Amino acid sequence: MDTICADPATDWKRAEERNIWVGFYTVCCMRAARSFLQLILCILICQGAGIFGSIFTITKIPTWYAGLNRPDIAPPNWVFGPVWTTLYLLMGISLYIVLQERERKETGYAIGIFAVQLILNASWSYFFFGLESTLLGFISILFVLAAVILTVISFFKVSRRASLLLIPYLAWVSFATLVAYQLWMLNP
Repeated sequence: MDTICADPATDWKRAEERNIWVGFYTVCCMRAARSFLQLILCILICQGAGIFGSIFTITKIPTWYAGLNRPDIAPPNWVFGPVWTTLYLLMGISLYIVLQERERKETGYAIGIFAVQLILNASWSYFFFGLESTLLGFISILFVLAAVILTVISFFKVSRRASLLLIPYLAWVSFATLVAYQLWMLNP
């Protein structure tokens, strides 16, 4: 004879165990979804800095920038989009990793330095392209470079992985500083 509830104590225990697993699964899925959304938000914040900078850049590349005397080491214009998109992606992932270490005392400082460098990064396009000034572009990129160095160091204290993700950014900004200096020298 089939019964729905052969042993009420056993059935109750099975139901309770199933509910615990369903609850655990639900909590894990919610945490994963929240974590994924945080990652996307970090990436979008960084990409947003690039979009802000492009406001000043897009119209000036074919006009003002095309008329500058460029050094031999200056990369072709088509390189900038893919490079910066990748660098902003890495910056966003790096920020996300550091945010996962909220309980560490160094995290707040690291995020603050990151925010400063991101603002300086976005403002470089205004100084260089927006104001059409190779001098201000060079001066501002020196501040960007210093802020990136401080960010890499402060992120290293929180997460080595996060810090390592910023090394390509540091290399590119170092190279861009050299190019900006040469542009200033060639176009005083």
